[in-house]
Amino acid sequence: MQQIEHIAQKVRSAERITPEEALLLWHEAPLWLLSELAMEVRHRLNGRKLYYNRNFHIEPTNRCVFNCRFCSYRRPVESPEMWDYSMEQIEQIARSQAEKGITEVHIVGGVHPDHGLEYYCEMIRRVKQILPGVAVKAFTAIELGYMIRQAGLTIEQGLRLLIEAGMEAIPGGGAEIFDEEIRAQICPEKGSTAEWFEVHDTAHRLGLHTNATILYGHIEGPEHRIDHLKRLREQQDKTHGFDAFIPLKYRNFGNSMSAIGEVSITEDLRMLALSRIFLDNIPHIKAYWVMYGKTTTELALAFGADDVDGTIDDSTKIYSMAGAEDQKPVMSVSEIERMATTAGLQAVERDTFYHELR
Repeated sequence: MQQIEHIAQKVRSAERITPEEALLLWHEAPLWLLSELAMEVRHRLNGRKLYYNRNFHIEPTNRCVFNCRFCSYRRPVESPEMWDYSMEQIEQIARSQAEKGITEVHIVGGVHPDHGLEYYCEMIRRVKQILPGVAVKAFTAIELGYMIRQAGLTIEQGLRLLIEAGMEAIPGGGAEIFDEEIRAQICPEKGSTAEWFEVHDTAHRLGLHTNATILYGHIEGPEHRIDHLKRLREQQDKTHGFDAFIPLKYRNFGNSMSAIGEVSITEDLRMLALSRIFLDNIPHIKAYWVMYGKTTTELALAFGADDVDGTIDDSTKIYSMAGAEDQKPVMSVSEIERMATTAGLQAVERDTFYHELR
C-alpha cells in the first residue's frame, strides 16, 4: 500500500500521475480510495456543482455502411426496424421541441451510404431555422470523416462548410477504444483512431468545442483503457478543445458480441473514478444517465462525475436498443435537482459550452 499512498498523495497535491501509476490504482486501490481521490479532483475543478442541460436528440437513420460488432443500433435496409427520416420528418422533430426551453440538439446516426456532405449541411440549416437559439452538436468524428472524404475535401474544408451551416460542437462518439489491435477486432471497417483524432484536432483548431468517449467493458483490458485516457490527455495538452469525457459502457443486447456479457457496476464506478483522476486537463466527466440508468448515475456522483447530460425527452434509441434500463429515456429537471440534493450537490443548468443558465 506504500506505492498506492504515494500516488494518492500526488493526486491530493494536484500532481499528474503516470499511466503506470494509473494502472496500479486500477488493480490495487480500494474502491473507497478511488472515490475519495476522484471527488478531490472533482471538487477542485467544479466545486459541488452538478451540471445538466435541456436537450434532445435527432437520430436521422440507423442505416450504416459499417457493421461494428458491438452495435445494437444498425439495421440493414431490408429490416422492418430500419428508419431513414426525410428532411421533412427531421423538421417535424425539431418543431416538436420549439416550446420546451431546449438549448441543445444532438444529431448522430448511422453512416448513411447515400447522403453527402451537402445533405447534412442542409439538415443543420433547417434545424437552425426552426430552432435559431439552440446549439447544434452534430455528428461523430466517424460520420464527419466519411461524409467529408466522400465529398473530396480535406477535414478542415468540410468542417468549415458545416460550421457555416450552423454546427457549433461535436460529440465524442466513434472513439470506441483507441488500441488499434482491439479496434480491429470490434469494428474493423470503421474509421481509424488516427482519423478520430484528426477530426477532433482540426475541430479544436477551428474553435469548435468537442467531447470525447471510450467504449469499455468488452474485450479490452485495463491497460487498453489507460492507454485510451493517455492519448486523450496528450491531445488535450495540445489543443485544450475537449469539454467533457464520457465513459460509455458496452451493453450486450442484440449484437454479435452478446456472449461476453457486461461488466459490474463496481467496474463502472472504478472507470469513472480513474477517468476523473487521470484526465486532469479535461474539465468535466459525464455520467451519461441514459446508458447507466438513473440508479447507477446517482452512485456515479460519488465517483467524480459532475455532469449527467440532459433531459433527453425520449429522443434517443442507441442505448435502449442495446438493452439499457430506461427504454423511453426522459429525465425531468426536478429529478435532476433531487438527484443533486441527495448527493449534497447543487444542480446547475448549463448550455452546450458549460455557460451557466438561470
